[in-house]
Amino acid sequence: MMEQNEVLLEIRHLKKEYNSHTVFRDFSFQVHKGEVVVIIGPSGCGKSTLLRCINGLEPIQGGEILLDGKRVDPRDKSITQVRQKIGMVFQSYDLFPHKTVLENIALAPVIVQKRQKGEVQEEAVRLLERVGLADRKNDFPRQLSGGQKQRVAIVRALCMHPEILLLDEITAALDPEMVREVLDVVLKLAKTGCTMLIVTHEMAFARAIADRILFLDNGEPVEISSDPRQFFEQPQSRRAQLFLQTFTYG
Repeated sequence: MMEQNEVLLEIRHLKKEYNSHTVFRDFSFQVHKGEVVVIIGPSGCGKSTLLRCINGLEPIQGGEILLDGKRVDPRDKSITQVRQKIGMVFQSYDLFPHKTVLENIALAPVIVQKRQKGEVQEEAVRLLERVGLADRKNDFPRQLSGGQKQRVAIVRALCMHPEILLLDEITAALDPEMVREVLDVVLKLAKTGCTMLIVTHEMAFARAIADRILFLDNGEPVEISSDPRQFFEQPQSRRAQLFLQTFTYG
């Protein structure tokens, strides 16, 4: 398990509303550098909304989100710079179909971060080698499987050198046989000390990778566990017990 390092992400008294619907009333949480936090809970409990708030994709109605001491606020002029430090991978890949794998990965570092194209492409190839896709660098997304596209999306996020990586149900759109290859990449990332917040319904994966489990229900942190094995075998809250009964996992 990880050692407790400095706080990288701090959420203070978050309030998030959609019209008359309140997602988070007063949500506070911290993530330490190098920590892997897995967020689980029933559909509609606020998991994906939380990640979108952290990345500044959703405005918040109260509280604040701090990354390395700097506010994440979509209304602030500095949001572009702050967001560069937050990598996010969605379940839908979002690759440009008319660009090759290498072009997809290099686009943001070159345009947004103003880095040298050659240097970025060299790094992209090294990262593709790590995920077993160096030989597909000149392919277009249509030539890749779902699992391969998702691995490219992860590499694209890593090439921006984020301080924290947000993964939102990245296996939800995959066929079962493709899930393992993507999860293996994430497991390897965790071993390198990459700070991650992961939303997933893959309970065996959550148990294997998490330093802490955050169980949400109705926008509330019902249970937070720094012992994933204990959480899955003996959850403390009745709500978590009922939730886990709907899964079978090894």
